[in-house]
Amino acid sequence: MRAIRSRVLHWPTDQWHQPEYFEDGILLIDAGKVLDLGPAARFIAAGFDVSTCEHYPTRLVLPGFIDAHLHFPQVDVMASFGAQLLDWLQDYTFPAEARYSDLVFAEAAAESFLDLQLRHGTTSGFAFCSSHRNSVEALFQAAERRQLRMVAGKVLMDQNAPQAILDTAESGARDSEDLIKTWHGRGRLGYALTPRFSGTSSKAQLEKTGQLAQQYPTVWLQTHLSENLAEIAWIKSVHPEYRDYLHTYEAHGLVPKGSLFGHCIHLTESETKRLADAGGVAVFCPSSNLFLGSGLMPFEALQAAGVELAIASDIGGGTSLSMLKTLADAYKVCQLRHYVLHPFEAFYRITRGNARATALDAFIGDFRVGQEADFVMIDPACVPLVARRVKDAKDLQGELFIYMTLGDEQLIVETSILGEPAYRASNP
Repeated sequence: MRAIRSRVLHWPTDQWHQPEYFEDGILLIDAGKVLDLGPAARFIAAGFDVSTCEHYPTRLVLPGFIDAHLHFPQVDVMASFGAQLLDWLQDYTFPAEARYSDLVFAEAAAESFLDLQLRHGTTSGFAFCSSHRNSVEALFQAAERRQLRMVAGKVLMDQNAPQAILDTAESGARDSEDLIKTWHGRGRLGYALTPRFSGTSSKAQLEKTGQLAQQYPTVWLQTHLSENLAEIAWIKSVHPEYRDYLHTYEAHGLVPKGSLFGHCIHLTESETKRLADAGGVAVFCPSSNLFLGSGLMPFEALQAAGVELAIASDIGGGTSLSMLKTLADAYKVCQLRHYVLHPFEAFYRITRGNARATALDAFIGDFRVGQEADFVMIDPACVPLVARRVKDAKDLQGELFIYMTLGDEQLIVETSILGEPAYRASNP
């Protein structure tokens, strides 16, 4: 059993404005799961030996961060200069992803990628791999060794890209089904059917993917939707028979409840209503949207329309693996749209909120008894400016706002998986 005495914060319900916070709390973990959480005074009154606790009075313990949309092979193209989405894919992304056909390369990249995720406090993610089966196998093998709760999928794309990264409708479906049978539900791993976006998939591929979604209803579906105005026009030229971008997926059964659509910046009123009615999830990727000049997601309007929302780094269009820096950009985008992203809502979104949006809230995202004990520790003393600012914070809300606007991975002193440290800073 592991006992941690510290400042502890989480959201035990879906009311973001009602966090549960213990200024002096004890978190008990047994066999990788939360055994108990409460004020230290309660444990002391019950006769608990607090001398057995690891005591971190100035740190803040939070559930591990969940990244709802990221590209595993695109770490290699982060911070690549120039252009907007379609040119950026051609110039940087597609050549980088071609290298993942090599299993040895993919295995080394997967190890580095997951080490980086843990260093940044991200304990779970929804990853697009490359179009090569090797990339998925490598990522799942590395995640399994670390006992991570990770969802990933082979990118499906059989047209409009270089030959080195194309599959076919038949091979893509075959590889996806084999990967589902091998990895989905194995330990803490899950599979996501992953058409890159409808412009790089033929009608035949979209149809076969929809058949797999129906055949394997417990797998996730992740793709892109309405990221860039030029992209939307291009999709229309590639698939002129559909009424709009969302319809390219709807027509093939690719908008099941809980399906994850990255971006959703330029949805029409009709698309917004249909997405909400279907129970699809719009994944807010503020850093990449700013970097690629794609636009400002109408976070507040989608929320008001009843669309489920998640937040993600979208590396490598996103420029940081840090969900704290992602929140900083989310705040700025929301400000420009006259919506104030409250710090409580922001941290709820990257913990329990993302768990709920991705149907993982029965396992992760908070510290309810029985939940899997993935968590991070933040220590403001690690960053002098943050430490100075936190001293003047009037309340928890103010402290969290400092972390999400001035913070990054330097604040993460420990990331634990199933209660055991998977990353510790060398000089906390």
